[in-house]
Amino acid sequence: MKRSMKALFVALTTFTIIFISGCGQSNETTTEFATGKNGAVNLYTSRHYDTDTAIYKKFEDQTGIKVNIVQGNGSELMERLEREGEATEADVFLTSDAGNLARLKEKGLTQSAASEVLETNIPEKLRDTDNEWFGLTKRARVIVYAKDRVNPADLSTYEALTDAKWQGKVLIRSSENIYNQSLLASFIELNGEEKAKEWAAGVVANMAREPKGGDIDQVKAVVAGEGDIAISNTYYVGRLLNSTNPEDVKIAEQVGIFFPNQETTGTHINISGATVTKHAKNVDNAVKFLEFLSSEEAQAAFAEGNNEYPVNESVDATETLKSWGEFKEQDINLTILGENNARAIQIFNEVGWK
Repeated sequence: MKRSMKALFVALTTFTIIFISGCGQSNETTTEFATGKNGAVNLYTSRHYDTDTAIYKKFEDQTGIKVNIVQGNGSELMERLEREGEATEADVFLTSDAGNLARLKEKGLTQSAASEVLETNIPEKLRDTDNEWFGLTKRARVIVYAKDRVNPADLSTYEALTDAKWQGKVLIRSSENIYNQSLLASFIELNGEEKAKEWAAGVVANMAREPKGGDIDQVKAVVAGEGDIAISNTYYVGRLLNSTNPEDVKIAEQVGIFFPNQETTGTHINISGATVTKHAKNVDNAVKFLEFLSSEEAQAAFAEGNNEYPVNESVDATETLKSWGEFKEQDINLTILGENNARAIQIFNEVGWK
């Protein structure tokens, strides 16, 4: 694994992304659209990880297909793809959260990809029911707790976070965040709208502060004593633990990871994933690209580089993730997260979750 990752990162020296001038407030970057000996695939992605870029270079080396990358904010890229219509250069759109991928499908910006490789490598619940998007990496949304103030024996379920004993102790980000929207969307599916609304209202009542910042900010706030527990995606804690910054490692070592609902509905999981765009000009290359990203080689690199769980069940999780133990996942197809998104947002507004 170490030799493989080293080779991937060495490849970065010949794989350059340049900034597009004249983009105003946009943070988008791209390579020049070029063609390899076997054509090209043009990628719009909201992920900004060196690991990903190295994986794309490996695909180029193995296939002769040039990967042209446009990086940017997920919402901005989605708006751009919609605005470009049939004229778009994008063949593949890669972003975080099944809810975002569902939005792409709802807007008519995706197409079905027929691939036995993808169907074999990616479990059914982690891909669209019409194969219009596919999960490529997986993360769990867990309870993070202060080791010095919380006994994990006192933790059990997401629902229990609404108990009076946690009043003023719960840290979680804004309802505008897609991760929380998808979490609530899963509760709507599993528990019904009424119970989902009760949960959201209960969490609001127990918040240590008004929501602000990202998941890492919630973890840091736990360590700082602003609250005792937080909800966060696993890879953020993994990132801190494996950071080259000793202060980050110190923060991560002071919190524990708890997988909720192990005796009931399971822990919420979500993905980063990709779709072949509706107006892709290089469909065959796009499918080959997705197949490669689901391969054991790429899945291992994703896992090692960003502390995410592989979707390909032939690939092991990293030692960091293994150290937290195995866990029961929610048993739902992630397409439901998109279907329930609008109602989840409505519930958040109704209960005053900022």
